[in-house]
Amino acid sequence: MKKYILAIDQGTSSTKTIIFDELGQAAAKGSVDLKTNYFDNGFVEQNPEDIYQNVLDSVTECMNDFTRKGLDIHNIVSCGISNQRETFVLWDKEGKALAPAVVWACKRSIGICTDLIEKGQNDLIKQKTGLLLDPYFSGTKLLWLLENDIELKEKVVNGEVYFGTVDCWILYKLTYGTVFKTDYTNACRTLLFNIHNLQWDAEILEKWDLSNLNLPQPCPSSHDFGIIKWGEILNLENQFSIPMTSLIGDSHAATFGEGCFEKGTAKVTLGTGSSIMMNIGDKAVLSDSGMLTTICWSTENRVDYALEGAIVSCGSTIEWLKNELQLFSSPAETAAMAAAIADNAGVYLIPAFSGLGAPHWQMSRKASIEGMTFGTTKNHIVRAALESIPYQIKDVVQAMEQDMQAALKSISVNGGMTQNQFVIHFVADLLGIPLNKQRNPDVSALGAAYLSGLKSGVYESISQLSEINKQQTEQVLANANNDLPSKGYQGWKEKIARF
Repeated sequence: MKKYILAIDQGTSSTKTIIFDELGQAAAKGSVDLKTNYFDNGFVEQNPEDIYQNVLDSVTECMNDFTRKGLDIHNIVSCGISNQRETFVLWDKEGKALAPAVVWACKRSIGICTDLIEKGQNDLIKQKTGLLLDPYFSGTKLLWLLENDIELKEKVVNGEVYFGTVDCWILYKLTYGTVFKTDYTNACRTLLFNIHNLQWDAEILEKWDLSNLNLPQPCPSSHDFGIIKWGEILNLENQFSIPMTSLIGDSHAATFGEGCFEKGTAKVTLGTGSSIMMNIGDKAVLSDSGMLTTICWSTENRVDYALEGAIVSCGSTIEWLKNELQLFSSPAETAAMAAAIADNAGVYLIPAFSGLGAPHWQMSRKASIEGMTFGTTKNHIVRAALESIPYQIKDVVQAMEQDMQAALKSISVNGGMTQNQFVIHFVADLLGIPLNKQRNPDVSALGAAYLSGLKSGVYESISQLSEINKQQTEQVLANANNDLPSKGYQGWKEKIARF
């Protein structure tokens, strides 16, 4: 009997559901868009019930695709969830939401973060959680909700409020309130979780008056999270159930799906911005170089940690050149434009449109184009923009290596910008190592499926997954004879240091 795994990838703008076979190949897919409410004051919210219904609609679409192909749903062995991180929901014992879901991108708690930093709490938070006091993470936005809703705060004091990230909310609803669990990767993005003892931190909870908040049981990413009665939930004639055996945050799931199973292996997601996550092994190394420390992924007998760095402007820089400067009509043209000139001729684009992220954290810096002369053409500006992406990746990788006191072993790339051959080869040549590129574009869903399959017995070991991944991966080799990237990088560092 061929075995399958159902993976739900619940994102900010949509939910994708994919059923994978034993070789990590997609057998069926379903995708349904999800509405997000963006407000002028920087608030970002979703309707918790909409999130849950979106998951059900996506799973239904995927199941229909699966059965239309003549495949048997009874061959689906287990299921897993990867989810948008930091977004959280508050609900009561009956599973009724008590407030809108506050989305990771919401900026409502800037004032609270400033206040807590002024009170000297940033070092405490970093030591215990590996994070910084920033509106990006769940905890400070929870404090904002309680400051601005007296009735909700009273409910928390009375022990009537359940808190969970999106994975936890979906699981609670799918199990009719019988399972209240999350995984370490989601828990560690809340500012409430101690990454060293893998428990909710009593000192932080007490300091923030959250001791009576109902928090889910933290578990490994690959774990028994209960039986899901899919036939009953989806009102199908065929009554079937599948065990839920993985929960994991989407960036962590992508890291696992990319095969970052060893210390020193990393993944780079090249999208609008860029997320870089490096596996640092079984010890939580706190960064002195502007990185976050987080839990990478976990099984029941293993917990791997990671350093994480975020680049603010990646693909968004190229979109700006297209939309505002109108230097080209499609981003697909940019690789040829950059390759049409021999080098950057000393032209650099510093893409600080929203400041510079890791490892510089120059959040008040503005974007600039430097080194132009009358000989500068639009090709030079396009090339400078494309080069800024590898340079920023190199900055983060160097900071991670400095924290680790060890060199990067391998790096995997995913996301829309990986289609740009100029960027991809420039990254490989600048880092001096091959890039691994998954043929499967849905690496977050794949990571959730791999972890689910480890628990349900579809996969025997991480070594087996490593072999499967090798079959799905193509390599972009570094050209040792190309010294242009390293020379260009020296100029980049000088420009960055001037601020």
